[in-house]
Amino acid sequence: MADSDGAFERKTCRVCSGRSLRKVLSLGSTPPANAFVRDPNQEERFFPLELSFCSDCGFVQLTHVVSPELLFRDYVYVSSTSPVFVEHFRQLAAMVMNRFRLQPDSLVVDIGSNDGILLRPFKEGGMRVLGIDPAEKIAALATKSGIETIPIFFTASAAADIAAKRGKAKVITATSVFSHIDNLDDILAGVKNLLADDGVFVIEVYYLYELLEKNLFDTIYHEHLSYFTAATMSGLMGRLGMEVFDVSETDTHGGSLRVFVQKKGGPNKVSGSVGQFIEMENSKKLSDAATYVRFARKIGDNREQLRKLLADLKRDGKSIVGYGAPAKGNTLLNYFGIGRETLDYIVDDSSWKQGLYTPGTHIPVVPFDELSSRKPDYILVLAWNFAEPIMRKCVGMAKFIIPVPTPRIVGE
Repeated sequence: MADSDGAFERKTCRVCSGRSLRKVLSLGSTPPANAFVRDPNQEERFFPLELSFCSDCGFVQLTHVVSPELLFRDYVYVSSTSPVFVEHFRQLAAMVMNRFRLQPDSLVVDIGSNDGILLRPFKEGGMRVLGIDPAEKIAALATKSGIETIPIFFTASAAADIAAKRGKAKVITATSVFSHIDNLDDILAGVKNLLADDGVFVIEVYYLYELLEKNLFDTIYHEHLSYFTAATMSGLMGRLGMEVFDVSETDTHGGSLRVFVQKKGGPNKVSGSVGQFIEMENSKKLSDAATYVRFARKIGDNREQLRKLLADLKRDGKSIVGYGAPAKGNTLLNYFGIGRETLDYIVDDSSWKQGLYTPGTHIPVVPFDELSSRKPDYILVLAWNFAEPIMRKCVGMAKFIIPVPTPRIVGE
């Protein structure tokens, strides 16, 4: 039974403020995907996990908004445990400094800065940096490591305070965080205030097109309130006095949209990429509700296939463990009904999660060494976006099951 305390159902579109919302997908009720537990017997809070489609502008969003205090204050996801992400953000920082010719001592502000993974290369490049992140322990860790991080939620009033004390920012970044924010009007008012007139706002978000194409349904969880396209991002920015001037795609999280934004009428010429992305999205009918109804059926098929595969292996006496305890893995485990009867344990490389249990399904999270002492027959790769490095690391230890876009066994 879903606990409505700490969440509310959103009745208006976050992008256009319209009221023509239609529910197109339900993944049942789950705990927040990063709410790992210390005691498998402790009581948990479950919230509906549903998608709504806006008939007015084609935007897709979660129907229910869980309190950000509940989701982010005790966050356990730390970006720098992934060498892939460290390199991704190093390259992003280098590209931004080079493309926009940042002068030494320019102010760079990162919203949702986590442990400082993106700001570190900016600082090494001579920039003044400031992180904003409400996860108090991670913010303290980042500050201790030399990346000053304020443990607050970014708001218009917080932006005004930063601008008054530190001046305008040449670059503001929001990577893997823009989709976490309910009140985008307030955030963007803050960005407009804090950003220099010739400044750039750089956003990376999960890309709805890739989610549909690759069946990445497990990237749907309570933190991810919004599922953007180039079209809906352009519509949002245009309504609030800003302008998307370039769009590209990166391979993070199975496919993310990288968006460059300036104040309306800013110095950067609008690239042809913006129109090209929107044209492609229209050809794929991303602004058609029927697209999402078909997607819901596709997820149901995936669920049945994976459950049957795992059940057959268990019936044959095979042992199965998981690798990776990402938030998306918890969407899959909870919606598919996969628990300790199927997975003996889950390996994760983050010490923040080791010794805890997965939310809802209560599977123990253990360090890599456990694979040596309790060797499995099969490893279900829940962190599928890192499947290649995980399989290289575990080569010869077991066969691998990749759950999306359709379940398959590797190594037989």
